[in-house]
Amino acid sequence: MRDLVIIGGGPAGMSAAIAARESGIQDILILERDGQLGGILQQCIHNGFGLHMFGEELTGPEYAWKYEKKVNELGIEYKLNTMVLDITEDKVITATNSNDGVFQIKAKAIILAMGCRERSKGALNIAGTRPAGIYSAGTAQKYVNTFGYLPGKNVVILGSGDIGLIMARRMTLEGSKVHAVCEIMSYSGGLARNIEQCLNDFNIPLRLEHTVVEIHGKDRLEGVTIAKVDQNRKPILDTREYIPCDTLLLSVGLIPENELSKNANIKLSNITNGAVVDQDRQTSVGGIFACGNVLHVHDLVDFVSKEAEIAGKAAAEYIKSGKKQSFVIPIKTDGKIRYTVPQIITEAKDVTVYFRVSDVYKNAKIIITDGDKAILSKSKAKLAPGEMEKIMLKTEQIKNVKELHFSLEV
Repeated sequence: MRDLVIIGGGPAGMSAAIAARESGIQDILILERDGQLGGILQQCIHNGFGLHMFGEELTGPEYAWKYEKKVNELGIEYKLNTMVLDITEDKVITATNSNDGVFQIKAKAIILAMGCRERSKGALNIAGTRPAGIYSAGTAQKYVNTFGYLPGKNVVILGSGDIGLIMARRMTLEGSKVHAVCEIMSYSGGLARNIEQCLNDFNIPLRLEHTVVEIHGKDRLEGVTIAKVDQNRKPILDTREYIPCDTLLLSVGLIPENELSKNANIKLSNITNGAVVDQDRQTSVGGIFACGNVLHVHDLVDFVSKEAEIAGKAAAEYIKSGKKQSFVIPIKTDGKIRYTVPQIITEAKDVTVYFRVSDVYKNAKIIITDGDKAILSKSKAKLAPGEMEKIMLKTEQIKNVKELHFSLEV
């Protein structure tokens, strides 16, 4: 029996472990499938990390090292090259590695911090052949930053998520020509600063409301055909345009890694694809918590760390007291506000609710109500899907509330 097992040794897992240790839990084990701690940060060699957590601008590996150093200083145990195969509702973990073989651990509490994966070409249903030269943006990032390989010289990027934007700049700096970043939506899915620093600063065109409709080439990619899309995101065929290229990078969305969560019968959100959690990041299964990109995809790793601290402290409290959810206040959204985290509140205390909107809105008002009763309203000059928003609810605003409804007045 272990007190706390954390699945995933990236920034979320390490931050949660540190918070739990500092909250008095000594028996902590991190299980990480890679050969080192740090997760995806190890291949993110660009700067921009750490401004919120450390007040300084760091690269991904530097940010990860700050947490890895703390984990080692606190003597928190971890197993690398360890794949978790299964977790159950009663918190039995099955895992495997080359030293221990297949083994099981019973835990008092579990924190899920498995991160997310990229959506693949197979999910896109693009017509054409299957030549070499098509990569997810994260795979291309690993080739360039970790292995020193350049995937190609003439590049088209599909999708304008942050990884795609960053890779547009990275490929340009390595000498490649990025002909276009195509985005099927009418807005970019990335941070405004990345659009400015990664595209505009390098004169890389962002083609909004455009998508790739055909792939050309047999052994190696020779080019792609792009087209403008209509209001239903269907290609307008007479707008087709051929772009010669040897590389297509896909930045078309991230999917939280929740196969293990499904095995434990944890309730998942059909919007975030992550667990439904309360303000402590506790899932529908008592004693199992979730944080980071396995819960919902974040803009900044600093926010991942902050959220993981919440989960780590709450898991420590659960281990010490067995505290359970006493009541449930559901949080509903109107569609313009796409989702919130948490999705439920189970304790009357100050709660920060994070949320994303479904479109770009200007001069909007966020309105929070309980039935006909107004709880809070807040005006924002601009809201965009690529930017995570947050709002603080005070204890007195939550008391005696039956249901919170988040809506947007535009």
